[in-house]
Amino acid sequence: MTADTSHPGGASPEPGAEDAPAPRLITEPAGGIPFVTISRQELERCARLLAEGTGPVAIDAERASGFRYGQRAFLVQLKREGAGTWLIDPEAFEDLGIIQEALSGVEWILHAATQDLPCLSELGLWPDRLFDTELAGRLLGLPRVGLASVLERLLGVTLAKEHSAADWSRRPLPEDWLRYAALDVELLVELREAMVALLEESGKLEWAQEEFEAIRSTPPPGPRTDPWRRTSGVHKLRKPQQLAVARELWEAREALARNRDVAPGRLIPDSAIVSAAAAQPGTVPALLKTPGFHGRAAAREAPRWLRAIQAGQEAARTPGGLPPLHLPNDGPPPPRAWRDRNPLADRRLKTAKSWVAAKAEELELPTENLLTPDTLRRVCWSPPEPIDPDSVAAALADLGARPWQVRLTAPILTVALLDPDPAD
Repeated sequence: MTADTSHPGGASPEPGAEDAPAPRLITEPAGGIPFVTISRQELERCARLLAEGTGPVAIDAERASGFRYGQRAFLVQLKREGAGTWLIDPEAFEDLGIIQEALSGVEWILHAATQDLPCLSELGLWPDRLFDTELAGRLLGLPRVGLASVLERLLGVTLAKEHSAADWSRRPLPEDWLRYAALDVELLVELREAMVALLEESGKLEWAQEEFEAIRSTPPPGPRTDPWRRTSGVHKLRKPQQLAVARELWEAREALARNRDVAPGRLIPDSAIVSAAAAQPGTVPALLKTPGFHGRAAAREAPRWLRAIQAGQEAARTPGGLPPLHLPNDGPPPPRAWRDRNPLADRRLKTAKSWVAAKAEELELPTENLLTPDTLRRVCWSPPEPIDPDSVAAALADLGARPWQVRLTAPILTVALLDPDPAD
């Protein structure tokens, strides 16, 4: 489950909200704390009851981010009318295909679906229909869209929330953790009903359905190109040889973390990789004096880290062994460079950005949900030719904008592209 999040746009609290009664605290699932399903017999019973249940199914997953390697699920929670609440230990099974079959055609309710769907897909689980309560909250313009905040605002209840950052790979899981996990799906069906009513009332239900389908129909992302470039602080390295060392250190850490099934940052932090790539120490004492190289793994694996540094240095002496300073980018340059490189595009962007933000405020939703910043930048940098409502609409659709977004923003962008405001 995710922690509370918020956005700057959207509706303000209703007048008198400070005088509203305190939310009712829910500390126990209505049906008690379920046992964890770890046997095939119980999994088959779970699948049968889920298939016989009615209405949508509430689903959540718990990972062990920061403790274990990767983002796999260590607990899957499900609740459906007529089936009750189930807690499944996915580590006990090769996959959960039997659950996928039981939920064929059933709408799934998740909070922040894009965070949980990748780990669920690794278990053979993927929805045929989807409702995302966090995204619905954004479209409704709620000032805070974490689950606890949305439940408090719309249902007048709050949940006991204590273990979102826990090590869910622990076995056996403590009872209070299981209680927390069950509560994460306790009220999602009721919350969905309240949100559907509000979305219908505000004329946004169709928008939400298009957004949910866009998430559902987008497959999980594939492997990243040069994932080591996501090392925090790597942008501080300005020389190709330093990047080569950072790459080798990252890959050495990744291989060891994968082998030990531990989060890479628990071996050495990103800051250690960046510091070592910059300083390139050649001895164990020098390495252990490098910022970030502290703790058991840093000292015990010091020869491994030194070999990685040496491999990066060797790459610098090998033709084609150095990584480029930057990966190729098919998008426009950073907006700060537009004024010098393309003054007209700079005016288009400033005009369009202002007008789209005004429209989003009118609709009481975050600007980024009306149109993503990347889509806006791409259209302003390379507008279609000729510029007219149809060509702009087609360009937005090609960039992935949903039909509702195209309908609302294509007219605005057409005018902004044809007649941008004068330069400052």
